Amino acid sequence: MSSTKNLALPNGYQLQDYKIDKVLSSGGFSFVYLAHDNDNNLVAIKEYLPTSIALRSGGATVMPNPDDAALFRHGLKCFFDEGLSLAKIDHRNIVRVINFFRANETVYMVMQYEQGKSLQDYILGQTELVSEIFIRQVFSQLAKGLREVHAQKLLHLDIKPANIYIRLDESPVLLDFGSARQALNENLAKSSPSYTPGFAPPEQYFDRNFLGPWSDIYSIGATMYSCLTRTSPAAANLRVKNDLLVPAVKLGLSNYSQSLLEIIDQCLSLDYLKRPQSVFSLQKSLLKSMPTPKKKSRFDKIVEVLKSPVSDVLNTPINIKKSQ
Repeated sequence: MSSTKNLALPNGYQLQDYKIDKVLSSGGFSFVYLAHDNDNNLVAIKEYLPTSIALRSGGATVMPNPDDAALFRHGLKCFFDEGLSLAKIDHRNIVRVINFFRANETVYMVMQYEQGKSLQDYILGQTELVSEIFIRQVFSQLAKGLREVHAQKLLHLDIKPANIYIRLDESPVLLDFGSARQALNENLAKSSPSYTPGFAPPEQYFDRNFLGPWSDIYSIGATMYSCLTRTSPAAANLRVKNDLLVPAVKLGLSNYSQSLLEIIDQCLSLDYLKRPQSVFSLQKSLLKSMPTPKKKSRFDKIVEVLKSPVSDVLNTPINIKKSQ
């Protein structure tokens, strides 16, 4: 295993038609950069660089360890195939792949850059409970996008709050597909697990032959559960031994509808046959009992204005009709 930490491409590095601005994230499998193209459009670029089997050497070039060359090429092919499949998907709730190419003896995936924050940051930034309307809207839209992914015979297998981005208009976009990372882990015992405890289904731990759309649905259920609790649920491998997870129907009964809580519990079933078997089915369930947004009263609007910063108040008209 490589003991040297890989270095990211430096800020200002010219990568074909893109100039690197900064590193957005890094892990054991890849670097993700913020960059801009020749027209100054911002993009996110994901670089295939599995640290456990390859190192950057001779400047920007990525070189696999001699004993891991075949495995590196296998992962690289999976990464490229993943990019090819995602490039066929044009859905507003799925990260948009706009280009992918080879350079520096590795592969790069260029994605549309989104402005907003991760669902994880959104949840932690709320002073009140995440609303039921928000949960139903976000995850029904996400399910709609995920239908397109599953239609391409792809599974995400790492859905969690950190991989769901909430745009400024509160619409979600699903990020960080990891099928190439999954392929590497199936063939490399020394690589770190690619699943996230709490969000990965039991079949991802024990028998990958049972993976399917229902596996991503478990992760969606776990993510919805985290919207209620601001924490991840218990890991599936621990639940299998001794399931101490408090059901959503008990946990959120005083704040959410029975139907939403039952959907969450169904998604979190340890038996994959008891979960919704398709994201289309899940989407229909989430939309079926969508509550009507509460209309703000005139009093609520006044209170909202008074709570705003002074500069906002000065620019906000308050129209109150006199009673007849």
